[in-house]
Amino acid sequence: MGDTLEFNNIQTELKGSWNDGRLRFSKQSVVYKSHKTGKVDSISAPELSAAQWRRVCLGHGIKLATSAGHIYRYDGFRDTDFEKISAFFKANYKVELAEKDMCVKGWNWGTAKFSGSLLSFDVNESPVFEIPLASVSQCATGKNEVTVEFHQNDDAEVSLMEVRFYVPPNTGDDGSDPVEAFAQNVLSKADVIQATGDAVCIFKELQCLTPRGRYDIRIYPTFLHLHGKTFDYKIPYTTVLRLFLLPHKDQRQMFFVISLDPPIKQGQTRYHFLILLFSKDEELSLSLNMSEDEVEKRYEGKLSKNMSGSLFEIVSRVMKALVNRKITVPGNFQGHSGSQCITCAYKASSGLLYPLERGFIYVHKPPVHLRFEEISCVNFARGTTTTRSFDFEIETKQNNQYTFSNIEREEYGKLFDFVNAKKLNIKNRGIKEGMKGADGYSDSDEDQHDAYLERMKEEGKIREEGDGSDESEGDSDESFNPGEEDEDVPEEYDSNASVSDSEADDADSEDEAKKKKPEKKPKKVVKEKKERKPRKEKKVKDPGAPKRPMSAYMLWLNGNRERIKSENPGISVTEISKKAGEMWKQLSKDRKEEWDRKAEEAKKQYEKAMKEYRESGGGATAASVTKEKKKKGGKVEAKKKSGGEKEKKKEPVNESFKSKEFISSEESSSESDRDRGSKRKASEDEEDEDTPASSEESGSD
Repeated sequence: MGDTLEFNNIQTELKGSWNDGRLRFSKQSVVYKSHKTGKVDSISAPELSAAQWRRVCLGHGIKLATSAGHIYRYDGFRDTDFEKISAFFKANYKVELAEKDMCVKGWNWGTAKFSGSLLSFDVNESPVFEIPLASVSQCATGKNEVTVEFHQNDDAEVSLMEVRFYVPPNTGDDGSDPVEAFAQNVLSKADVIQATGDAVCIFKELQCLTPRGRYDIRIYPTFLHLHGKTFDYKIPYTTVLRLFLLPHKDQRQMFFVISLDPPIKQGQTRYHFLILLFSKDEELSLSLNMSEDEVEKRYEGKLSKNMSGSLFEIVSRVMKALVNRKITVPGNFQGHSGSQCITCAYKASSGLLYPLERGFIYVHKPPVHLRFEEISCVNFARGTTTTRSFDFEIETKQNNQYTFSNIEREEYGKLFDFVNAKKLNIKNRGIKEGMKGADGYSDSDEDQHDAYLERMKEEGKIREEGDGSDESEGDSDESFNPGEEDEDVPEEYDSNASVSDSEADDADSEDEAKKKKPEKKPKKVVKEKKERKPRKEKKVKDPGAPKRPMSAYMLWLNGNRERIKSENPGISVTEISKKAGEMWKQLSKDRKEEWDRKAEEAKKQYEKAMKEYRESGGGATAASVTKEKKKKGGKVEAKKKSGGEKEKKKEPVNESFKSKEFISSEESSSESDRDRGSKRKASEDEEDEDTPASSEESGSD
């Protein structure tokens, strides 16, 4: 037999909800760690006084009792585990694991026994049910009844609200009332907050971020009392999981974070974290409301009666002593700016992410704490809004995803090295070495199938392979820049700009008016003419070319579309694509290879058909159309240049941008002018032909 025994998926009940975890028996202690909260319960071997093995709803369970009166119950064992656990207990703990049967008769008349923090209802010396008194929130008495109310747990699907016990009206041996005696036994071990006596100390007007506001914090021996203008909260120390002391990025403030389970409630709002904000400059002198002997006896030197120093140091020191938990501070991580945190955003709210030695914590809205042991993998993703930032995604083993966005690009190397040093599973490992700027980040949807993206990639590959010979199809559209126009177009106030024919007629009439008025010098500065970029032509699709092949996913989708519709009647087109993506992702490797082979065959057939099509003279249609467009554009430019000096004398006003309607109307008007000009030229030619004839006649005479 080894030195330890370990069991996974062991359940323990916490205020009506089952939590699973891992239980380990060693020679020195019994240790249970919850998977949900990470809280560790440890029982030293000398403290164990009794152990019971019994059949429960989740199989078999163990009930352990300590000499201090604490009861621990763990369920989820198998029947075959009894022998090795019993032998281990005898050899190492000197405790016999006794078998105890539960009463299943269904009787409701029995004996109530109080054993430490447990209330057991027995029938014929066999327990029917047990109530952990730590789950009791209130106890009320009637004439012959005692009503026990319970704390509610948000994680429990069904909650037990209360149990009523009927107590017979006979008096005890000492003449006491049995109802009151029953209630006092319950309240002595119940988790009922009663503000009896004075507070140990009071901190006035502390700034709280969650719940928001300023609160007076009164420290009692067993609970914490937050007193505000609107709300009051009483927090038992038993609900405190962890304490954090975190420096702000500005190095002038400090966060003190208290993790709670179960959380404090205000209506439908749950606060799992209590966050206090302190300034490093605040000083405080505190005197505890206790004698020095009491302080020394109760807190064993952790506190002193009179303390002074920074406010955040005193608050954290007092909380550490009363809660009896360690304070977590940031480890060796340092960001790009030298701070121990990273500025980021979570759920559209800006905050700070602290990489700790055993997890991550984000403050402050909403606060998030993630332990390394509950993280499945992390991912570095490209920023969605800008290339100067990236996103840090964390996926837990419960399939919950947390995305911290807008992290500065300079923080990538530090964060990657930290995650790598902690041996966390990085989904896009290897990107760091080949990363250049923001292009090296992987997409956040890297592991999800995107049918549209796959189709676009496939078409892009085929376009490069199949259409690479056509220069006209390889061009792309140029973005429209209104400020970049032809070089030969004169700008307004240009010294080379001339007056057009249409404006020349009005110039004489305006000269007299201009002589009367003083001439204003133009204030506009002539801009340097930019070189015109060659305009790229649009791609022209050849209608006679063979159709490009489909990808393996599209072939599979076409073959299974009707089946998806029949299995999901009334499903929409978008839902079909989403459902198909999920089915394709879950498809086995062999099935995917089958469709990959079909896609490869289709690609080969396409390449063969494309080759035959080009050999037969195909593919020239798109090129000819493009050439015709180029020729047509060249003729129009030639006509504009050969329009004579009258065309050159036009002075365009604000020619930097012309709408389509303006250009078309100008072209039509210029065409009509050319028609009228050609008619006048024809009539002048006729007159010239007549003139030499008449001169010859006169000469002959």
